[in-house]
Amino acid sequence: MILDPILDMFRGKAVTIPPLDGAFRPNTRLDDAPAFAELTEPDNLLVSGDRLLASSGNAVYSLAAETEPKVVETFASPITALALSPSGELTVGLENGKLLIGGQEISPPAGVRCITALAYAEDGTLWLTNGSLDHTPSQWAADLMKKGASGSLWKRDAAGGDFRKVAGDLAFPYGLHPVGGDVLVSESWRHQLVRLDGATGSRSTLLTHLPGYPARLSPSADGAAWLTLFAPRNRLIEFVLQETHYRQDMIDQVPPAYWIAPALASSRSFLEPLQCGGIRTMGIHKPWSPSRSYGLVVRLDQRMQPQFSLHSRANGTRHGICSVAEKDGRLFIASRGGDCVLAVDAGGF
Repeated sequence: MILDPILDMFRGKAVTIPPLDGAFRPNTRLDDAPAFAELTEPDNLLVSGDRLLASSGNAVYSLAAETEPKVVETFASPITALALSPSGELTVGLENGKLLIGGQEISPPAGVRCITALAYAEDGTLWLTNGSLDHTPSQWAADLMKKGASGSLWKRDAAGGDFRKVAGDLAFPYGLHPVGGDVLVSESWRHQLVRLDGATGSRSTLLTHLPGYPARLSPSADGAAWLTLFAPRNRLIEFVLQETHYRQDMIDQVPPAYWIAPALASSRSFLEPLQCGGIRTMGIHKPWSPSRSYGLVVRLDQRMQPQFSLHSRANGTRHGICSVAEKDGRLFIASRGGDCVLAVDAGGF
């Protein structure tokens, strides 16, 4: 109703979040999956020929079964985004805002210092998302708590040249999936997946009211896609986002690791919020309890609608899923909160 915002000032506003149901019905598939490799906070996964590459900190590793991860290349700053050009050049975005293509530094557009995702279209066009004007990728929690919506989408033609801004006012764009001349973008803070016209920047919403914060997108073998959600929504965090003064005091006075905010991993410190009776009973962590961290991968069909999902629940350890990659019929899943890369049969669901 048009009067709801005014009436809410007097009657209060209900805090609701979408339920985990239907295609999002909880399971334990991520915690049941075998670990393919142990790696500290693996982030970006990328298939390069017959190799599986993963970023961790400021290094790119090559992963193989039953062998230790091997360093392929290191950089001066933590890696925030990876992509492979049609000609096989490794494209890397760094925490310090730098962009490298084939080892050569490319000047990003002015104001772009939060590279969250990179992707090449079939014609060689390079797509780039800038998550925030005010924060670096590692400061994503601050951007959420300050209700940031200063992200943007950029493109660079296959022939090279300067980047061109396609769209702005995005709420932390975190994932890219080119489709023809358009591109799909996951907006983390608006919990949605949008399609942006590559020429005009006009947008349409494909998927909204997601139960978590969407991260990167990855193509599947049949032309559909996989979507990762790096943390869950819960009522307490949604409530804090409505309380301006409390939220500002928390930002000013509490270390970021202990904010009432989403996390890539939890239950590691007694100083963390969300530890009361609704979380644990007689020492047992309830799998259905509210949680700051979670593991969630969603299979989308060719219309970008959810089909099924893979979970690591509140009492699990494979949380903070930011990237997946499909290779040779297997789905590889990077768990930043679980310090491992998982491998499951991509068609076995």
